[in-house]
Amino acid sequence: MSENSQAHKAAAEPRDTTHAHLAGEVIGRHQHGYHQLLYVSAGVLAVQTGEASWVASSARAVWIPAGTWHQHRVHGHSSVHTLGFPAHDVLLRSGTPVVVAVDALVRELIIACSEPCLPQPEARRLRAVLRDRLRRALIEPLTLPTPGNPLLRQACALVTDDLRHPRTAAWLAQRIGVSERTLARLFRTEFGMTYPQWRTNVRVFHAMVLLAEGANVSETGRQCGWSTTSAFIDTFSRTMGQTPGTYRIGPGERGSSAAVSRRRGGIPAPAHVSSGPS
Repeated sequence: MSENSQAHKAAAEPRDTTHAHLAGEVIGRHQHGYHQLLYVSAGVLAVQTGEASWVASSARAVWIPAGTWHQHRVHGHSSVHTLGFPAHDVLLRSGTPVVVAVDALVRELIIACSEPCLPQPEARRLRAVLRDRLRRALIEPLTLPTPGNPLLRQACALVTDDLRHPRTAAWLAQRIGVSERTLARLFRTEFGMTYPQWRTNVRVFHAMVLLAEGANVSETGRQCGWSTTSAFIDTFSRTMGQTPGTYRIGPGERGSSAAVSRRRGGIPAPAHVSSGPS
């Protein structure tokens, strides 16, 4: 694993780039003088600030406001696309990073806009369409806030240290020495969500990481605490808008499979469920 341990401020001028990153790579804490839209067409990239974590994937991009100190961790071999927007250009009104749903058109626009040596006239036209689509894009709630309260931090660690074992609120409250009511209040006050909602987000977050690293669907479900593969598929699909099998294949391979099928005159088979700073 490589890591840039020096916190630094990146260039103030917006940059559009495409990078390939290896699994486990860490891009150290840094900030930009411009807004950044970060998307991965393959793999998973976790974006962390001191307050929370967000994840960029093939179906989700992360908007990082100018001046936000953050770092990245790569899960799975990843293709990362970044687009810069001037600090005065407030495309998405948020003071903190947000996750934006990426449909097929937005995906292709981001990839096209991040191509090296793209002619300026073409870039302006693509950007104009992308801006219109981003203004209408769904803002996703999949955020993992960092606990500040010591008791809540202890509770979260007990859950994330072993996701394979479902932990009830009663068990968790007893382990940290508080009432269930106090535990529920801590989650609502700090995270703005219930304990079950937070745990679902944590499990989906870790499932995305495992799938990006090559784990199969059934094993991922077990590792993240679902009792059955079908329960995992249902929860992941409702949260992410696609099945874990489809997510694991990735957009590039889906397109390739479909193209091969068309050449052969067939129908693509459904997804198989098996047992430098940027």
